[in-house]
Amino acid sequence: MKNSFGRSSCTSILIGKKATLNGSVIIGRNEDAKTAWPKHLAFNAHENIKNNHFKSKDNKFEIDLPETVYSYSSTPEWTDKYGVFEEDGINEYHVAMSATESAYANERVLAADPFDTEKGILEEAIVTVVLPYVKTAQEGVKRLGNIVEEHGAAEADGILFADRDEAWYMEIGSGHHWVAMRIPDDSYAVVANQLAIQEIDFNDSKNFMFSNGIQKFVNENKLWPTNKPFNFREIFGTHDDSDLHYNTPRVWIGQKLLTPSVQQEPESFDLPFVRKADKPISIRDAQDVLCNHYQNTPYDLTNPKNKENATYRPISVATTQESHLLELNDENMTHWLAMGVGAQSVYVPFYPQGTKVPTMYKYGKETYSSNSAYWVFKLASVLVDRSWNKYGSELSSAQTEARQKTMQLRYEYDKKLTQENDQAKQTDLVNEANEKMAKAALDIYKQLIAKLITEQTGDSPLRFKMDPNL
Repeated sequence: MKNSFGRSSCTSILIGKKATLNGSVIIGRNEDAKTAWPKHLAFNAHENIKNNHFKSKDNKFEIDLPETVYSYSSTPEWTDKYGVFEEDGINEYHVAMSATESAYANERVLAADPFDTEKGILEEAIVTVVLPYVKTAQEGVKRLGNIVEEHGAAEADGILFADRDEAWYMEIGSGHHWVAMRIPDDSYAVVANQLAIQEIDFNDSKNFMFSNGIQKFVNENKLWPTNKPFNFREIFGTHDDSDLHYNTPRVWIGQKLLTPSVQQEPESFDLPFVRKADKPISIRDAQDVLCNHYQNTPYDLTNPKNKENATYRPISVATTQESHLLELNDENMTHWLAMGVGAQSVYVPFYPQGTKVPTMYKYGKETYSSNSAYWVFKLASVLVDRSWNKYGSELSSAQTEARQKTMQLRYEYDKKLTQENDQAKQTDLVNEANEKMAKAALDIYKQLIAKLITEQTGDSPLRFKMDPNL
């Protein structure tokens, strides 16, 4: 992610339906920007808007939109001063979207087709102008691709799309050019702030989409030999020294977690875009990827013994605003949402078709307040950060309890919903479930916070032990 207060970065994961434990398509991402920048949860209603028009607050991008707006979930910023930044969600047609994975294009490409920072589409607008208007993942790719070609792009980005059948990853590599690749059903991809898609098969419309004239653009500007396979990552991407410490190690650890049988190096530019996992991937496995901070390796920042070795940027960082996983299958759709730092938070399995946002997920500004879900989870993080070695086990116990409670509630309401045919009553059940799951997780974290504050009263440097003989 990035916005007006500077570039930032995320980590993404996409998993095909035959690679998961239960046949779901899963996409997800950590939204990273600032250490104190709250997010809210939103359920946006289906509506019809005449003369529907979007105008960005971040630059001069604007666009006319269809009158019919499909309902969808999202996680907007606490303020729209810099733009909406809805970031992720699932709409009423079971289409999921996450935007964006920040990336970098090289100077050769940008010399020929520079980004239009003044009027091109930015991250802050992408979900808002695409997700409420598409009925399939492929429609999402095509709609955004058309916008980029017509209006231009303001930055290099990766965008995740999914429906119940497939996952697509799209990358914008210059002002008007982009590609998209279907994630194979039996595979997964982990992406970390680099243009990642490799060879493009222009004759395979089932698995690839791309901007009009991209081959001609590359050939005319002599950006790649005509006798070599078209490799988007090599043509449009970067290979900086900073990538070796900032980006590639995150892909390495993600692939190490899911495919431990393959030996690779964290500073390799040759890590593949897609891999097959050693075993079926569960939603918990996907969470573990997005929550990873190199634990059980010499690079873990939370271990004081690793001070000299911890030179790689981890997946889960203090600047994570929220972490989400969007899960879709024939029976259900789930907007898993962890507010704050994923490694220290818990993913609540919200129903995206809700109409009432749990109260504390509607609140939170830049300054701490106790009525905000974001700040409850963030406060727990701050308290644990005083000593991971001392308080990490208590955090882990709270996370386990919150996961078990929220997933038990979700399971109970899944059963209730299958037994209820009335649409209005189904909506009531969904809203009831979302409120109960949110409350259960927050109550457990409030108990954790109370315990940590009480224990830490003894950590003061002003402690003084009186000699009993005086």
